[in-house]
Amino acid sequence: MGICYSTTGGARRDKQDEADEDDGWWKSMRGSKINRTSTDFKFVFGGSVEERLLHHLPGRLFGNGSCSIASLHTQQGKKGTNQDAMIVWEKFNSNSDAVFCGVFDGHGPYGHMVSKKVRDSLPVLLSTQWMDTNESANNANESIPEEEMIEEYWCEQSDIEDKETIPEKYLPLKKSILKSFKLIDKELKNHPSIDCFCSGTTAVTLIKQGQDLVLGNVGDSRAVLATRDEHDSLVSVQLTVDLKPNLPKEAARIQQFKGRVFALQDEPEVSRVWLPNSDSPGLAMARAFGDFCLKDFGLISVPDIFYHRIIDTDEFVILATDGVWDVLSNKEAVDIVATAPTRSTAARALVDCATRAWKLKYPTSKTDDCAAVCLFLDQNPKSVAKQVKNPDIDESLVDHSSTVTEIVVAEKNIGGSKRSLAECISTSEDEEWSALEGVTRVNSLLSIPRFLSIDKRSSWRKSGSKS
Repeated sequence: MGICYSTTGGARRDKQDEADEDDGWWKSMRGSKINRTSTDFKFVFGGSVEERLLHHLPGRLFGNGSCSIASLHTQQGKKGTNQDAMIVWEKFNSNSDAVFCGVFDGHGPYGHMVSKKVRDSLPVLLSTQWMDTNESANNANESIPEEEMIEEYWCEQSDIEDKETIPEKYLPLKKSILKSFKLIDKELKNHPSIDCFCSGTTAVTLIKQGQDLVLGNVGDSRAVLATRDEHDSLVSVQLTVDLKPNLPKEAARIQQFKGRVFALQDEPEVSRVWLPNSDSPGLAMARAFGDFCLKDFGLISVPDIFYHRIIDTDEFVILATDGVWDVLSNKEAVDIVATAPTRSTAARALVDCATRAWKLKYPTSKTDDCAAVCLFLDQNPKSVAKQVKNPDIDESLVDHSSTVTEIVVAEKNIGGSKRSLAECISTSEDEEWSALEGVTRVNSLLSIPRFLSIDKRSSWRKSGSKS
């Protein structure tokens, strides 16, 4: 999640803008007020019949909660509207042993709308494409369009050299993922009530069928596997690559299409994508849905696709947005979930620990939105969480009496704070935090291009409708 900032005026959306939205108005980029149509309200409030039916489908979870195989939780940060979204869908594609999971991290002025739109539409599109692809899989004489060959090329450009090869039986699913991601981006481009020109979202999705995992990833959200090594110690295995502009292959593609990649002096560790002749928008990821101001300059929505065959030592998978990974390592996240008092509270424990870790590590920064899905792979849950052997965690200080696991992690002068992570975790929710009005550490999007106008915006919508 990221707030849009201009280089001169601070946050684009202030409290007055939010008040205007509540009254059914919104401000265009030129500052004039435009009355929202009934279509806009249908999307914002989920008023359409299709959305209401979708939200009541059995086995589909998209809010804080849990089911027999997964838990999911999100918490709003201190930057504004919660732009994170998540989903767990059991019996996906009418298959009793298939599960769809995903987390989506929106950014830009309308990032919260984009992430929820992708959360709702992507699984439905994927299911349709998967069935259609299976029906036509035996057509060996079918030619492959050039556009699909390009998508396959970028899909294979991963920095994980030893990733598992997708079995032939899942090639139709891989093709369906590529197609559905492409269709979702096209749908966003032509959407009548969501302005995606400078707003977008990440997506990390997982389809589990039997003992197989197939993942599709766009952006910098992440999937991490918890498994046991030969010593029966819990270890973390990162299943996806954070697709950021500092990756050589991503930077090369962006520069090939005349986009620019560089970091600002005050945040040298954060590479961003910029327009050829303007220091905007400064997007901190190399792939995303939406963000059409950069789609002609190297930004793509083609997912990296990964496969993993589940083995007996694999225990669970964590899908989470960067609000979690910015403050917790893969191993810390795995240990927190493993020591949660129950499976149903695992995602909440992880998000709560991440939220408190923000206060410890970046006490002068605004906490980012956090969302997590924990998918458990074994069918025989233990009544008591298995203790994790980690030299950085004092097991005697793990409190299972609370719904949130309290873990002490040895921190060495991080952010200049002398408080331990356990102290942050045990802080009362009502306690006033001095960083509430602090600075934002890292925004996904820094500024809105100044050249936006009604004519420009209508032109890219028209070009999208022709494609």
